[in-house]
Amino acid sequence: MTDSVHKWYVVRAIGGQENKVKSYIEQEIVRLGLEDFIKQVIVPTEKVIQIRNGKKYHKEKVYFPGYIMVEANLSGEIPHIIKAVPSVIGFLGEVKGGDPVPLRKAEINRLLGKVDELAIQNENVAIPFTVGETVKVVDGPFNGFDGTIEKINEEKRKLEVMVKIFGRRTPLELSYMQVDKIS
Repeated sequence: MTDSVHKWYVVRAIGGQENKVKSYIEQEIVRLGLEDFIKQVIVPTEKVIQIRNGKKYHKEKVYFPGYIMVEANLSGEIPHIIKAVPSVIGFLGEVKGGDPVPLRKAEINRLLGKVDELAIQNENVAIPFTVGETVKVVDGPFNGFDGTIEKINEEKRKLEVMVKIFGRRTPLELSYMQVDKIS
């Protein structure tokens, strides 16, 4: 098989069952000898720190609940084999019940970049922002808005940024990656 026919697809699964579905798909690949058709199955996760009873617990949290990324050549029976896996709803596509739609190259790079970034994210990140500083939102629905940092939540690695929307001050909770300093 050549790499050009392997494309990335998104498989919809029942929320909370992503890792189970991933292992089922991988078992089916091996059982049916389909290693040439399905290269890899990824459940995008991020490392989070939870505090319970005063102790820190490291946990992997699914970044896109209900979605699994599969790099595959969907020819012949492959889509039906994946759809037949327990807890799989189907492929993400334009039409209900239609053909699976592969992700565009830009989407793949963004998602895989996000996955890699989350996997190797350093836990003791220095906070590059201060309260009262003006920042520009660079990601999300409020992209392009300027705001002032009101609070910094170190544990969640989030900022509370006050943005003026339609003349009213509105608080937004944003991650460090969603804002840039205004120089």
